[in-house]
Order: sequence, then C-alpha cells, then structure tokens
Amino acid sequence: SCKSSKREWKPLEDHSCTDVPWLLLFILFCIGMGFICGFSIATGAAARLLSGYDSYGNICGQKNVKVEGIVNSGLDLTHKKYVFFLDPCNIDLVHQRIKSLALCVSACPRKELKTLADIQKFAETNGSTLCSYELQPSEYTTDPRAAKLCPKYPVPESAPIPFFHRCAPVNISCYAKFAEALITFVSDSSVLHRLISGVMTSKEIIMGLCLLSLVLSMILMVIIRYISRVLVWILTILVILGSLGGTGVLWWLYAKQRVSASAVETQIAKDNLQALLIYAISATVFTVILFLIMLVMRKRVALTIALFHVAGKVFIHLPLLVFQPFWTFFVLILFWTYWITVLLFLGTTGSPVPNEEGFVEFRMVGPLKYMWWYHVVGLIWISEFILACQQMTVAGAVVTYYFTREKRNLPFTPILASVNRLVCYHLGTVAKGSFIITLVKIPRMILMYIHTQLKGKENACARCMLKACICCLWCLEKCLTYLNQNAYTATAINSTNFCTSAKDAFVILVENALRVAAINTVGDFMLFLGKVLIVCSTGLAGIMLLNYQRDYTIWVLPLIIVCLFAFLVAHCFLSIYEMVVDVLFLCFAIDTKYNDGSPGREFYMDKVLMEFVENSRKSMKEAGRGGGAEGRELKPMVGADEE
Repeated sequence: SCKSSKREWKPLEDHSCTDVPWLLLFILFCIGMGFICGFSIATGAAARLLSGYDSYGNICGQKNVKVEGIVNSGLDLTHKKYVFFLDPCNIDLVHQRIKSLALCVSACPRKELKTLADIQKFAETNGSTLCSYELQPSEYTTDPRAAKLCPKYPVPESAPIPFFHRCAPVNISCYAKFAEALITFVSDSSVLHRLISGVMTSKEIIMGLCLLSLVLSMILMVIIRYISRVLVWILTILVILGSLGGTGVLWWLYAKQRVSASAVETQIAKDNLQALLIYAISATVFTVILFLIMLVMRKRVALTIALFHVAGKVFIHLPLLVFQPFWTFFVLILFWTYWITVLLFLGTTGSPVPNEEGFVEFRMVGPLKYMWWYHVVGLIWISEFILACQQMTVAGAVVTYYFTREKRNLPFTPILASVNRLVCYHLGTVAKGSFIITLVKIPRMILMYIHTQLKGKENACARCMLKACICCLWCLEKCLTYLNQNAYTATAINSTNFCTSAKDAFVILVENALRVAAINTVGDFMLFLGKVLIVCSTGLAGIMLLNYQRDYTIWVLPLIIVCLFAFLVAHCFLSIYEMVVDVLFLCFAIDTKYNDGSPGREFYMDKVLMEFVENSRKSMKEAGRGGGAEGRELKPMVGADEE
C-alpha cells in the first residue's frame, strides 16, 4: 500500500523547514525583479517617467547630454520643468500614445490661446515658450515655420499632472475618440457617450451602493458567526424572496416604463426599456434555475447547518480571520503598484534611437528587450505567492484550532502564530505551490492572447480547438488550486514538504470522495447563495435608486458596475469562510482515519461535526447510494468540545 497512507499523522507535534531549495529559487527570482527595477532607474527611466522628456531626448528640468545626429538635444532645461504637447489630441490608436511634438516648457497655458499672437504674448508674459526651441518668441507671428513648429491652435487650457510634470488639457473631451476606439464592442459612439454620462451622473449612488455591499458582507460574516444554526434557512428563504421580489420588480418596472415610454419617445427611454426587458428575462431564467438547484439540494440543507455551526465556532475563536481579505488585498495592491511603476519605467528604458520622423525614441536592444517577459512572469508568480500565503495562514490557524483539544489552551492569536510558522518554516512550500499554478496560468494567458489577436481571422476548427485548450487549462488550474490548498493544510498539520503533503491530501480526498460531495459541495453552494443574496440586495437597492433618474440618464452601466463590485466584495469575504470549511473537512477526514474514539486514540472533532457525519450517512442511505464509505460508527471522545 501507499507509503503516505501508512505514515502516522502527528498534528502540530514538530515543525521543520520545508522545500528550502524552492524558497532560495523564489528569493533569486525576486532579486531578478529588483535588478529590473534598479536597471530601469540607473538608465534614467525613472527620471524620464517622472520629469518627462521632449521629442529630442532631453529630460525636462535638468542639463542633458547631446545625442549624436539629433538637433536640439543636449540642452540645459533646468528651468523648463513641464512637458507640453503641441497637439495633445492627436492620438496614435495603434500604439496608444500621443502622436505629437513634445517640448519642455516652464509653465502650462492656464487659459485658452486662440492665435499665434496669444501664444507670443503668453511667452513674453510668462517666459514659457510653447513653440519649438529654434524659434524665438519674436518670430512666432512672422516666421513661416511657425505653422509647423508652434502648437495647433486654439491651444486648450491645461494644467500639470501631479508628480508627472505633463501639461494635460483641462477639458478631456478630445480623448473621447481614443476611449471609443478602445471599446470596440460599441459601434455607435452616441451609445458610449450616454453610458459614460450615466456613470458620471450616478457616481454618488454608485459609491453609496458599493459601500452598502461592503456593509452587507460584514453583516453576513457576523450572522455566520453568531447564528450559524439558523443561517442556512434564513439564507434560503431570503434568496427565494429576493429572487422572486427582484424578478417581480423588474417586470413591474418594465410594464410601467413601457406605458410611459409610449408617451415620451426619446433614445434614452428606449435604451432603458430594452435594458429592463433583458434584465427581467435574465432574472426569470436565473430564478427558475436557482429553484431547480435548491429542489435537488433540499435533503442536504440540514447537513450544511451542522457544518456551518462548526465553521462558525472557528470564527468565534479566531475573529481576526474576518480581516484576512483586507491584509491580502492591501499587500496585493502594494505589489501591483510597484509592478505597474516598474512597467512604466521599462517603457522609457533603453538607448536613444532616432525614429523615422527625426525624433528620439528609447529602445532596449539585445537580450535586455525581453526583460518585460520576466516582469510579467513575476506578476503572476508573486501574486499567486501572496494568495497562497493567505491560504497557508488560514490553514495553519484552523489546524491549530481543530487539533487543540482544550480550546482554552489556544494561542493568544492563532493567526499570528500561523503567520510565524509560515515565515519560519513553510515559505518554500508556498513558493512551490504558487509556481505550479503559474506554470498552468501562463500558457492559458498566451492562448487567450492568441485567441483575441486571431479573432475573425482563424477558421472555426482552430477557434474551437483554442477555446477547448483554454477551457482545459482553466479546469486544470482550478483543480490544482484546490489540491494546493489541501496540500498547505497537510503541511500545516504534519510539517511535510509540498509533494508529500499534496500526495497525502489527495489520498485522503479520494478515500473520502462521498464526504467531499456531501460536505464540500453543499457548503460551497450555500456560500454561493450568500453571494447571490448580497448581489441581489445591492442590485435591488440600485434599481430603486437609479429608477428615479431614468428620464435623463442611462443606468445600465452603473447597475452592472455596482453588481460586479458587490459580487467581488462578497466573494472576498465568503472565500475565507469557504477556506475554513475545506480545512475543517481535511482535518476531520484525517481525524476519522487515524482515530477511533478508543482510549489513547480519541477524536479531536466536536460533537456537532460527528452528528453531521451520522446525518450525512443516513441521507446517503435514503438516496440509495449506501453509507459504506462512512466506515465504522463514530463515537465522540469523552469530554469533547460541545459548546
């Protein structure tokens, strides 16, 4: 038989460093990421990004070195600290950049300049020359070259962008075409303008509804902690009422607006009527599917109550678990900010090279031009590493809770104790697990990129194969993520390396396949209902509030934004609960495998979880699937935690 199934599990008895070579490899990779940042700063990319540079390769606000073959390079621009574009609205849609001559100026034009005389007067009054360096202010109105070397007028009122020293038009309407070009699915530009105006008009309502979704998620976490026994039934009833109520309200609004739209024939009214019809039909289909699923799952709802009760106890003993998404999100935001900053540095890194128009561009040559690939891999691996650290922290804290017989003897802060164990012993395991996810994610992203680039060019067979490959890689990634999470739990219990832990966890999961179906699936489904409740509640509040603005604004996009944000917030909070359920299940499976309730081999689980197993077995027997997988009768250990 398998070695991993023979080895005794000794929860929390000893701690040893795991997967040290992978930790060293990860540290070396991070040093490489640091080298890219240092290289881009050392080659002047940071100065060019922050201070800005003109079309001749001069960095604004400092003395510059002459570039061979480029006129107007090597100038002393100490007093000219701002980049000014002669035609800021001339945008290259292919390369997504401003296609205009750029100069360094001492001040941005704070009011609109309508003629060359106004530009000349501005230069004489403010000392800021807005035409190319070879023209003197006195020549602006007389030199024939002024039409080419001076800004396109009228020169819009502009202001410097904070920290980046670029003069940007105060009225950004000239960028509307750029935005329209990026959003390819909108063929009618008037639709885009109405959508954007709808968002801008409703921004206070959007912010208020986003805050509401955050509050609802926090309230749901509190409910899970304190009334876990009745939560499932409350949740089920509320979802039924919410989905029925939401669907009913949508059809009522559609009927009401159809009557009023016949009197007021405006494009906005027609758009809102069409949107309402789509929403109402979608809500009806969703409600029917939801009812069918709940009908199938109804016999297992009672089992979920017991599981939620045990998970609720974990949150009562470990309240800091609720805030885990905040710390993870905060660390991810810090890393993503650093990553984007270095990416911007890389965009201005390299040697000055003359382009076809005789201006300077900065390009990397040789192997260095592939640095951004390394940077992209770093984004995926380090992001996955941060998420895996959260999984290991949660697993460590829940394992400590489960395998501590007397809950009075728990550490003062099990979360901090888990973080300490992670940093001291298991960072290598986390690095290896996150690297495996990265190996699957990168090919999937490459295939997705190829699919978008070839859209409309490839034949149906190639498109089908690409989609099938992307789908298979996505499924593989989800399976590996679930296995990784259980491997981290096994590492937290037994302090074994990643491969051994993954093998042990896999063996346990296979041996308890029916329990995985009975416990994990139902628990995850109820958490999904929680997400649905938060999205429905926020969406319903959004419909009622935005309905008052239906005559003068489109609220399709605001409602979608609010619902997406509500789902993301609910997912962040309830994913922690889902992790706790999964960790508890693996601990429970190990407990039942290696303990039988006899003296010296007492169970660690509490009474509620044992009742859960008994009910689960009875339910399986009633369903005709038999209860043989449950094995022997489970008896609680004497003095088990019964709170």
